[in-house]
Amino acid sequence: MSDKLYTVGKIVNTHGIRGELKVVSETDFPAERFAKNSKLVFVDPNSGAKLPVTVESAREHKLMFIIRFQGFGNINEVEKYKGWLLKVEEQYLSELDQDEYYYHEIIGCSVVTEEGEVLGEIKEILSPGANDVWVIKRPQGKELLIPYIDEVVLDVNVKDKKVTVRLMEGLLDL
Repeated sequence: MSDKLYTVGKIVNTHGIRGELKVVSETDFPAERFAKNSKLVFVDPNSGAKLPVTVESAREHKLMFIIRFQGFGNINEVEKYKGWLLKVEEQYLSELDQDEYYYHEIIGCSVVTEEGEVLGEIKEILSPGANDVWVIKRPQGKELLIPYIDEVVLDVNVKDKKVTVRLMEGLLDL
């Protein structure tokens, strides 16, 4: 198993008695991540224990996913995994198109204006609707929310962990 693992969901509960788990998705690609035969890893956030698993079946249900993993047939076998994270190994990440990024590539990037002023660091990505919103932790003052749209995000350099933005009227209330 490779060292680099990326969170794709959180196991929040069991579902029924046949070993299915309720998972809150934390991925932009749930259809791919939770597809039959997809290789994932259960990770205990407390101990760091890892267990490689393979998806048997998955379906969307009330903003969550109900997933059955191969080798688990009843509730008693899966109950202990409540609260664990569901991760994917780096080798199973897909190549993205140009101008597409994984959350882990964006979070932690420093944000600067086109004039070179440092605004802060991206700490979270929200997906409220039509476009993502990047939450920027500022050195002081309140957080800055910037929409991920072409007019605002001018350049994303994941290699150097730097994002260049153009602030539109009203985005920056100091």
